Amino acid sequence: MGISENVRLVRETIERAAGGRRVYLVAATKMNGAEAVRQAVAAGVDACGENREQEFTEKNALGAYDGAEKHFIGHLQRNKVNKLVGKVDLIQSVDSAELLDLIDRRARALGVVQDILIEISIAGEEQKSGIPPEALPELLACAAALPGLRVRGLMCVPPIAAAPGDNRRYFAAMRQLFIDNGEKKYHNVSMDFLSMGMTDDYPEAIAEGANMVRVGTGIFGPRPYHVAEGQP
Repeated sequence: MGISENVRLVRETIERAAGGRRVYLVAATKMNGAEAVRQAVAAGVDACGENREQEFTEKNALGAYDGAEKHFIGHLQRNKVNKLVGKVDLIQSVDSAELLDLIDRRARALGVVQDILIEISIAGEEQKSGIPPEALPELLACAAALPGLRVRGLMCVPPIAAAPGDNRRYFAAMRQLFIDNGEKKYHNVSMDFLSMGMTDDYPEAIAEGANMVRVGTGIFGPRPYHVAEGQP
């Protein structure tokens, strides 16, 4: 099947899982070329999410994302902030006060407000980005004082599930975190998006409250890892 048909099938699955709720479909475009991205946009994805600034910059210059929102979903390095702020609609992977400060300063210099999500390490995996759940209130308080950015919600990348359903407990914990902190009414913070769920588990994530999912291989097929040889 082609990309267009894959997007249609993913949309149908989302609709069944969502029960009438609006769920944003982010095509995870890592290691897929500009033409494949254009096909996904034409098929109706809501946004394209890149993991690497270099890939984003190259494809953006080619107009690959035209017609869809542009998201950054990978680990955000400090030295890449200036290359992304004001160019992407949403940075999904902010996980420190230092990054908040850098984004705020760059956004104010450009005269824009940058939308972001806070990334949560919901399973406490040391090798993954994200803050522990208990650190969220303090980080939201920091964000509330920064006029150059706007927190729009939360994101997580749970462990690779050994069996179907294994990640539901993490998704449920994220939903509760999302609800609890949304009730606190921080300035400059609106809990609009709960971004969780990828190709293998997005229906479960939606069932537990996700309203944004990031699907890569389910749209594009297996990633051509040989393309990335020699890249950082």
